[in-house]
Amino acid sequence: MDTFDNLARYKIFLSVAENKSISKAAASLFISQPAVSITIKKLEENLNTTLFIRKSKGVELTEKGRLLYDNVKKALLMLSDTEKNLRSPFYTGYLRIASSNVLCKHFLMPFLKKYVKSYPDTDLTTTCTSSAEALVMIEKCSIDLALVAKPPRLGNYVYHSLGRIEYIFVCTPAYREKWNCKNDEIFKYANIMLLDKDNVSRKHINAYYAKNNILPLHILEVNEMDMLIEFAKIGIGVSCVVKQFIESELEAGSLIEIPLSNPVPPREIGFLYQEIQPFNENILKFIHLS
Repeated sequence: MDTFDNLARYKIFLSVAENKSISKAAASLFISQPAVSITIKKLEENLNTTLFIRKSKGVELTEKGRLLYDNVKKALLMLSDTEKNLRSPFYTGYLRIASSNVLCKHFLMPFLKKYVKSYPDTDLTTTCTSSAEALVMIEKCSIDLALVAKPPRLGNYVYHSLGRIEYIFVCTPAYREKWNCKNDEIFKYANIMLLDKDNVSRKHINAYYAKNNILPLHILEVNEMDMLIEFAKIGIGVSCVVKQFIESELEAGSLIEIPLSNPVPPREIGFLYQEIQPFNENILKFIHLS
């Protein structure tokens, strides 16, 4: 009976966990802050455990709080899915996907087009965010599927590879002619355009620089791969981009690759998901469209 008594409290619990703040949760739910605090206290007393660590600037889930959050989130999603299924006999469930803007444009979009055509009654949502945030979202069970570079450790996750992407340095032919130097010396003289430091791809390039003792002297940072491509095309520097994204420019000769003695190692990209129960079969339906 206690479990059913807690059902009304779980919505408030989820809001506090996701806002990391009792006051913000109260504002989002349009109830008073004391009411939220009392609800969380009663839930903790009922479960005989501490769900949140109180901090000066909000709250943070404890280990047991995280366990409750993950399972409550899954249970409520399943309940919502069941309700939709009952209302519409054609409803085929939901699928929530996240990826970076550039991976969405160049890799995810063809899958989305095929999936919508094949399963029009599935509730499909996509979130364009950084790869790092996509990994956080899948850990929190706020998405079902992430399109990301393969993590160094999979743990309890399942990874479906889509192949490798290659990183190359490119510029216009005219910009290359400005520098009378060897290809490997281009980093000493040219404007080197890279993604910002928090980007996962940039960290991959920084590791490459460190391994090969490369220290670019003139770095320009942007936050989107597409902008790196556009800046290279107007001739203001050398951009580090994914080769698969500029095949037409390379073929046309508007951009040229600067061949290096030690090329940047490729990275594997693919779909990442948790094999949790109850398992969302729409994940496999989406992946099998490849």
